[in-house]
Amino acid sequence: MSEQTDTPQENVDKKDIDKETIYHDQRSVALRTPQSICFVKEHDKTSMLELLLNDYKQTQVVIVVKSKKKADSLSAFLTSKAFNATAVHGNHRQAQQQEATSKFNAGTLHVIITTDMILKTLALENIKLVVSYDLPDTPQEYYNRMAFMKELGIGMALVSPEDEPYLDEIEYNMKKEIEEKEVAGFVATKKPKKSAKKDRTKKPRHRKGKVKKEEVLDK
Repeated sequence: MSEQTDTPQENVDKKDIDKETIYHDQRSVALRTPQSICFVKEHDKTSMLELLLNDYKQTQVVIVVKSKKKADSLSAFLTSKAFNATAVHGNHRQAQQQEATSKFNAGTLHVIITTDMILKTLALENIKLVVSYDLPDTPQEYYNRMAFMKELGIGMALVSPEDEPYLDEIEYNMKKEIEEKEVAGFVATKKPKKSAKKDRTKKPRHRKGKVKKEEVLDK
């Protein structure tokens, strides 16, 4: 009985499968994607982000944050600084998300601020820069962010002291230290003082009203 061999077509198919397997390995994609990190205190992230994005005003950028509230806040901030940006998150209807996606892919919207969960559902194309405004809790989510660029862009991360444990995990899993970047013109500021806490010892207004009513009844 003659030994069975692969046909040329079978060999081609196997090569294609191997390429796809390598391509969809997010950790490998992350390793092949240019990345940098900027160390910054949490309260200074917005000002550093503005400086970073000044060189990318006509570029397709995705900024990933941890919460809807932060996405809305960043969108308002960047819009006030003349960036063509919008937030896309779970509070927006599917039609709104699709509209933002279409504008981004057409190049008429340059910056989308979103969360990891929503980013997975958006069919965004030609992403040239992913900014991790917040690092994710798991390395895999970070690798996913890099993979969305399909090795066509670069990744940047703003790393606060609170983010550093996540950075340690990401670098440990990648077996590689991410290059640190200095941002020209950035000046760190002191953390603003918290406003005085409300005096909880005072009676609430509704309690005061109740007391007055009882006093009237006693009379």
